[in-house]
Amino acid sequence: MNDKMLTVIKYTFEILLIIILSFMYYLNKPLETSKVLYIPQGSINKIITQLHADNYKVGRLDTILLRLIGSPQSGWISIGTTQSTRADFLYKLTIAKAALIDVTLIPGETTYIFLDQLSKNLNLDRELLEYEYNKQSKIKEGAFVPNTYKLPMGITEEELIKYLLHQSKSQMQKLSMTIFGLYNEKKWFQYVAIASVIQKESANIEEMPLVSSVIFNRMNKGMKLQMDGTLNYGKYSHVKVTAKRIREDTSVYNTYLYAGIPSIPVCNVSFEAIRAAIFPAKTKYLYFMKSKSGTHDFSRNYSTHLDNISHATK
Repeated sequence: MNDKMLTVIKYTFEILLIIILSFMYYLNKPLETSKVLYIPQGSINKIITQLHADNYKVGRLDTILLRLIGSPQSGWISIGTTQSTRADFLYKLTIAKAALIDVTLIPGETTYIFLDQLSKNLNLDRELLEYEYNKQSKIKEGAFVPNTYKLPMGITEEELIKYLLHQSKSQMQKLSMTIFGLYNEKKWFQYVAIASVIQKESANIEEMPLVSSVIFNRMNKGMKLQMDGTLNYGKYSHVKVTAKRIREDTSVYNTYLYAGIPSIPVCNVSFEAIRAAIFPAKTKYLYFMKSKSGTHDFSRNYSTHLDNISHATK
């Protein structure tokens, strides 16, 4: 073996050694992440792109490495620490899972009460949850879609609100595209505001188009809605509405004091309530009164309404 060949071999070896050392350095470099993160379904390219968009320092080389290690698990995963090596992070993407608990947002519940629920169930800071909601949401109320969410223990307040808002907006956009063929956020939340009154006032799904018709009929006649359910906003979600509250509450939610639909939704609403807001029943009803059976009696005349009140209170 001549000197020239030995030089080539030595040079090649040095290059390989540099590559190997650089690769090892890259894999062992600290990477800062959330303890818990959400991996979307899709290709490895899509996952890396999403992680990069979420400000995780990953790139093309990580895409190649994951192809060698294995496809990442979709859903919530627990890294267990905010500081890990890149190698450990990539490995956990393929094998780790987070402990999930079910948290249900019922239709008609307010965000105030839901944040209480999230704080208790996930052991999170209630004030920080509210701060993140106000920071991330353009809508003061009604931005969440009622559903049962599978949420991971260890998630941060910021990531939780971000996830819930994203999931809710995606579902709202999908329904809006189905009904209207487009999603106009301002117009959509006008319907959510109407739907929130329907949600609070209806005894069941079947009544929703009827309650919706009463709302539109009263507004068309210039009548105030005068509906107790609108005062079950925020922390008052489950508080009985009294004559004193009706007299003294000066919030935008008091439909005895102000005409029209409250400018801010009363609560988070079901898609059934939204459909009823968009497609009210065609009636001449102007009044409804809860009967002893728990459902409502609807009427177009005030005299009939008074009779219904009398029957319900006997």
